[in-house]
Amino acid sequence: MKNTVALITGASGGIGYEFAKLLAKDCSTVILVARGKEKLVEVKKELELLAPVRVFVLPKDLAQAGAAEELFDEVEKEKLSVDIFINNAGFGDHGAFVDTDWAKESDMLALNITALTHMTKLFLKGMIRRKRGRIVNVASAAAFQPGPFMAVYYASKAYVLSFSEAIANELKGTGVTVTVLCPGPTTTGFAQAAGAERSFLFRYRKPASPSDVARYGYNAMMKGKTVAIHGLLNKLLIMSARLSPRWIPPAIVRRLHRKA
Repeated sequence: MKNTVALITGASGGIGYEFAKLLAKDCSTVILVARGKEKLVEVKKELELLAPVRVFVLPKDLAQAGAAEELFDEVEKEKLSVDIFINNAGFGDHGAFVDTDWAKESDMLALNITALTHMTKLFLKGMIRRKRGRIVNVASAAAFQPGPFMAVYYASKAYVLSFSEAIANELKGTGVTVTVLCPGPTTTGFAQAAGAERSFLFRYRKPASPSDVARYGYNAMMKGKTVAIHGLLNKLLIMSARLSPRWIPPAIVRRLHRKA
């Protein structure tokens, strides 16, 4: 791991920030990507105090057209070969689909699906050529059922789950693994950004800590696990949803997304 280059998107806070701290201790080089340069510079300084690691800061709004290729080109310009890629950047929105803002949803789809897929394709080719690499795509426990009042977000994470499982199978024997991390409600800025902080989903039980989720995802990545569902309760809920008639999971999610 000491000659390893890791890249983390959404690295300025939450799960991505916790992944960055873990990787800084084990890798020689860490590349931090997020929209805000100021926050990334703060994280860079913290990581350099934490471990003897080179840290590159690449501010980028990955929801913008062409951003994935721009990021890849900037990494190539620095002559860095990414060995670990954490696709963590993403966001959601809360409300009835008929009332939600299309501009926000369009950016959500661009970030959660298009950018994630394009970046995976771009960095994957070098990994296969070098016969080593690890990819973590951060999905959600939401990926396993429809989500009334967060319909587009749930659907975008279902895509991440399906896409990740498919390419993980394609990559068997190449030396490259793909792990899709599926956390439940977590103490990050996600709920506030999505306008869902007052829903029962984030109030009926204590959300997980981002450090616990990142550590779980990190260990799953190192083991080459394909699907990593964080938390026993999330695993049980997902299992029960798969065994239930299809109308039941969305009915339950609808109730969870009511305002408390």
